[in-house]
Amino acid sequence: MSTRTIMIFPEFENMEIIDEIRGKYDPLAQLVRPHITIVFPFENQMSNNDIADILSVRLKNIKPFELVLNGISKQEDRFGNYLLLDVKEGATEICSIHKTLYDNEFKEYDLGLGYKPHMTVGKLPTIESLNAAYEEVKNIDRTFKTVVNKVSVEMIGEQDESIIIIEKELS
Repeated sequence: MSTRTIMIFPEFENMEIIDEIRGKYDPLAQLVRPHITIVFPFENQMSNNDIADILSVRLKNIKPFELVLNGISKQEDRFGNYLLLDVKEGATEICSIHKTLYDNEFKEYDLGLGYKPHMTVGKLPTIESLNAAYEEVKNIDRTFKTVVNKVSVEMIGEQDESIIIIEKELS
């Protein structure tokens, strides 16, 4: 049984800024492209075709939407110490997709945590290292804009690498 994740892989003209931050602070930077997670890693018996069919139904009324990211925040929780690139526009649409999937076919994987769309740009081993990293990047005031026109499903490979198995276009 493979671990899969549902996410958005935005493409920005100034992606090198995100890549530079992630290269320094995100241990997954070489394994998965910058992304916004919609359904967190899950394992189940559903086939990839089943998941593609679910996305076709659940996303049928979602139109492509503008995504704007700006500002870096930090988050400490039971999963780790994170640097986040904040979503300024598009959060409503992303939350709607997240809620629709977790309210239906992915309900059993809902951990009941609050969901705030973001792009993780760092995961640090300690709160001290998180605070130091945050001090280095908190004043980066760059805006990242794009149009989201597809939702992807990745399979997490044996070396934690990202393997895209489904791309569902928004209509």
